[in-house]
Amino acid sequence: MRIVKPLWTLALILALLAHGGCGYSLAGRGSFLPPYIKRIGVPIFTNQTPVFDLDRQVTERVRGEFIGRGKYTITTDATGVDALLTGVITSVTLTPVAFNTSQQATRYALTMTVSAEFKDMRANKVLWTNPSMQYREEFTLDPQTAADTTTFLAQDANARERMANELARALVSAILEAF
Repeated sequence: MRIVKPLWTLALILALLAHGGCGYSLAGRGSFLPPYIKRIGVPIFTNQTPVFDLDRQVTERVRGEFIGRGKYTITTDATGVDALLTGVITSVTLTPVAFNTSQQATRYALTMTVSAEFKDMRANKVLWTNPSMQYREEFTLDPQTAADTTTFLAQDANARERMANELARALVSAILEAF
């Protein structure tokens, strides 16, 4: 019995030491971009939806997300940069997903679709692209408030902010972490 306890302790210590060098790292810390990419151009996204000012909000959040990573200089210019991110907000839809006993929608799914491309300007090569990146969030809404997407988004600035923030986070992570 006296030998078993020290052996278990030794086995546990060895397992912990072996696990410490397994190569895992925290998500969001690395970058698979070429090391010479320091200056990234992020011109305003194109907005093909009727939702006013969504292009500015999404673009500002994307720029802020890159800046938050601390390694890059972000500019609004499309020229004189090491890399260029362009984006088009192609659609925003509001779809009912839950109904009350009177068959009125009480919960909605808000989906924004963006086409984005990240290009290495020095090598003239596309490093990352996604023609239909989607962000989806569900909201509980009063049936009278959600008459249509444009009205809802015009009234709910918080919903626009959440959508822009989450899409920016996902977009920048996809580019930097090569997913």
